[in-house]
Amino acid sequence: MNEQEEWLDLVDEHDQVVGLTTREDAWKHQRPVRVINAFFVNSRGELWIPRRTAAKRMFPGCLDMSVGGHVERGENDLSAFKRETREELNLDVDTLDWREITALSPFHTGLSAFMHVYEIRTDAAPDFNPADFSEAWWLTPAELLVRINAGEPARGDLAELVRRCYP
Repeated sequence: MNEQEEWLDLVDEHDQVVGLTTREDAWKHQRPVRVINAFFVNSRGELWIPRRTAAKRMFPGCLDMSVGGHVERGENDLSAFKRETREELNLDVDTLDWREITALSPFHTGLSAFMHVYEIRTDAAPDFNPADFSEAWWLTPAELLVRINAGEPARGDLAELVRRCYP
C-alpha cells in the first residue's frame, strides 16, 4: 500500500465496507465510496458558495459546496465532516450550530458517492483556506441554480444537492 495515495473504504450498495480503493481508482472506475458535504446557510436562507482554486486536481475553478471531502479509510462521516471543516474553513464544528440534513446513496440518486450532507447555520462568512477556495458568495438556492444553468462551472453534484436539500 502506497502511503502517499489517499485510501478510501470501498463500500457496497448497502454502504457496508467491502475493501479499500484509492481516491484516483474510485473516481476513474466510479467505485462507490463515502463523502461528506455541508452548506453554510445564513438567516436570509442564502448558501455560502465558494469557488475552488484553479490548482485543484478535480473541478478546478468550479463553484462548490461550503465544505466537502472524502471519508478516509476507517473514518466515519462525522469525523470527516469535522476534519474537512477544520481543513477548508479553519473552523471547529463543535463551536457551530449544525445538523445533518440528509444521507444519500449513489444507487438511488445518481449522485457520485454515498453522501452525508450537513447544514451549518451562521451569518458569518468563514475564513476559508486559500489553497482550497479563491472566492465565495452568499447566494439563494435559486440564484445558484440560475448561475449553474447559465453555464457557470460547478462541481458535479452541486446542483443536484441544492435541488434535493433546498427545494
